[in-house]
Amino acid sequence: MQQKIQVREMDMQDFQQVYALWKTIRGFGIRSIDDSREGVERFLKRNPSTSVVAVDQSRVVGAILCGHDGRRGCFYHVCVHEDYRKQGIGTAMAVFAMKALQKEQINKVSLIAFKKNEGGNQFWKRVGWTFREDLNYYDFTLNDANITEFNQI
Repeated sequence: MQQKIQVREMDMQDFQQVYALWKTIRGFGIRSIDDSREGVERFLKRNPSTSVVAVDQSRVVGAILCGHDGRRGCFYHVCVHEDYRKQGIGTAMAVFAMKALQKEQINKVSLIAFKKNEGGNQFWKRVGWTFREDLNYYDFTLNDANITEFNQI
């Protein structure tokens, strides 16, 4: 019999398990500064009620870092443990985070998915997100020490 998964707000007590989950996801990019304990703590202080975890008993099996700038929300590091996929956990976490954004009067949310992340891209399209073909995404690195390493599991 499968346990009921609890979807709830993420806090710093979840960090160790969330980080360990990130390390199990093939192709997942983890940044040396932004995704460190200090980086995630800084993010959660700025966005205290919008990030989400999915928990099976006491084990974190899914997570979304979610924040906003006062105008638009953004999902970062959306993941569900491989053994728990296709059970509605990703959808439940996304809905939880979107409702938290709505409470803060945020009207639109975006995310970035790597082109090679076929499963993730299929998921977002299936649950009703719009793929934008009318814009280009650019970024600029302000701190070269914030290195992204991709899991090769």
